[in-house]
Amino acid sequence: MLDFRPIFLVIGVLLATLGSAMLVPALIDIVFDNRDWVVFLATSLITVFIGVTMWATCRGAKTRMGLREAFVLTVSIWVVAAAFAALPFAWSELNLSYTDAYFEAMSGLTTTGATVVVGLDDAPPGILFWRAFLQWLGGLGIVVMAVAVLPMLQVGGMQLFKAEAFDTPDKILPRAAQISGSLTALFVFLTLACAIAYGVAGMDESEALIHAMTTVATGGFSSRDNSIGEFQSPAIEWIGIVFMIAGSLPFLLYIRAVQGKPAAMIRDEQVRAFFILLFVMSLVALVSENQLEPHLGAGGFREALFNMTSIMTGTGYASADYSLWGPLAQGVFLLAMFIGGCAGSTSCGIKVFRVVVLFENIRQHARRIVYPSGVFVNRYNGRPLSDNVSAAVLSFIFLFLASFCVAAVGLSLLGLDAITAVSGAATAISNVGPGLGPIIGPAGNFSTLPDAAKWLLTVVMLIGRLEVFTVLVLFIPAFWIR
Repeated sequence: MLDFRPIFLVIGVLLATLGSAMLVPALIDIVFDNRDWVVFLATSLITVFIGVTMWATCRGAKTRMGLREAFVLTVSIWVVAAAFAALPFAWSELNLSYTDAYFEAMSGLTTTGATVVVGLDDAPPGILFWRAFLQWLGGLGIVVMAVAVLPMLQVGGMQLFKAEAFDTPDKILPRAAQISGSLTALFVFLTLACAIAYGVAGMDESEALIHAMTTVATGGFSSRDNSIGEFQSPAIEWIGIVFMIAGSLPFLLYIRAVQGKPAAMIRDEQVRAFFILLFVMSLVALVSENQLEPHLGAGGFREALFNMTSIMTGTGYASADYSLWGPLAQGVFLLAMFIGGCAGSTSCGIKVFRVVVLFENIRQHARRIVYPSGVFVNRYNGRPLSDNVSAAVLSFIFLFLASFCVAAVGLSLLGLDAITAVSGAATAISNVGPGLGPIIGPAGNFSTLPDAAKWLLTVVMLIGRLEVFTVLVLFIPAFWIR
């Protein structure tokens, strides 16, 4: 029978931590003389009280965290955290409905970056920080989940990285807890480095910190309605490119580099494929942009690279309305949404390693057609790929695309036009942020969508962030009656 006590225990600790974090935006609002500090204080007390109560109720009981409990916990953490993180949005000066507030909170924690907030330029300072902090917290949680949880659950081929993290003789660090600590330290270091770089490039302190948190987390929430395009600064865009890429590379490889193995990043097949895909798709976007506005030169390449990096890594910043670059660019940006970044990073989408595995399977099949008697072994990073990993990857890609199709049809049935429905489903399940078209494109937001569409997109964001299988397995009756 499923034991909910360890689940409630962990959720209780998480809520207590989340509630304590609400005191930071409360202090910010006090400093800037904004009355929303009362809202953050009240929501902090409520969240901490419920969290401590859950922890105290389950503390001391003999509990065991099994595989089923791990699945339920992984999903419950995001659902419950978003429910409480939404309270400041609902009770603040923004005066959002709870539907909008939950949408914004889930978008933040899943590092999607889709927003319903209008008038960010004049939004309360505490709210702006809270949005960014949710993405930073969600990005850190996603990295730890990708390293410690998903390989154990064998979700979508992630078991491929289990040996790399824990089971090999030359473990990166002797214990998983130390790995989590190292990942947190690395995440904090990258955030501070990004904030300093943004500050040197011309952002003020608060904007530099907000954008640093959402850049490294590849989340994309900005303090400006025009996103990064508001600053009209090539230096800021280049800094964004560097740190968006840094956030979308495997964090375990950074630790290997610090331990004296910097070549591990270069030799990694997934990383090489990521840079090749990013460069090629950026060139295609540049060609399409040049057809609209010829002779753009170096500035045009930077603009194409920035926006393509933003979409492929799932960050969602925009320095231009790329939906106006023509159908070729729109198709490439849609493809980039699906591909995403690397496994073990804050990034999103199908993940590059699965694209590499898919390519290896296609190549193997083609060779068998040409040489029926030949023996061909799929490899990843020089290691043979087992059949169960290949099957898991192919199953994941099928379910990912099937979930996208169901979401797109659902949005169409709710009255959305074709481009909004298709790009909305794609950006939600890939956790990117902006879609295509005039409504939810880089120049718009999700505020005008009907509530039913927002709830559907909220569920799709969760499914995409938790790698599809983790959520869908909960709908199998045998999971609960075993």
